[in-house]
Amino acid sequence: MGAPGSGGEVERVAVTEEAAALLRELRDEHGPLMFHQSGGCCDGSSPMCYPAGEFRTGDSDVHLGDLDAGTPEPVPVWMSRSQFAVWSHTHLTIDVVPGRGAGFSLEAPTGRRFLVRSRLMTDGGAERPAR
Repeated sequence: MGAPGSGGEVERVAVTEEAAALLRELRDEHGPLMFHQSGGCCDGSSPMCYPAGEFRTGDSDVHLGDLDAGTPEPVPVWMSRSQFAVWSHTHLTIDVVPGRGAGFSLEAPTGRRFLVRSRLMTDGGAERPAR
């Protein structure tokens, strides 16, 4: 999904296979899911996973795109509009690593935690190669 008002379709979010596998586990237990990229307060800047609709989004949020995690429905990813102003030139990949997840995120009790890996995008939207 492109930036608000840009008219272009730019892929802004992706998911690793390891994170997709965890999302499938969580989907089996909790039903449809969603992410909201935390702004860095209590839980750092972690991607927070919730049951779909549990985190209320509105005009102050930007829908970055949907993840195809092999779940029956795509997993939408949101970010606050003010944070998007800072991250608008990045492509985000949701990954998973060992560790304790953020307090309100569904993966917290699993011994794994979601994290976001970011890469700068070129003006045309294509990702710059990772260095």
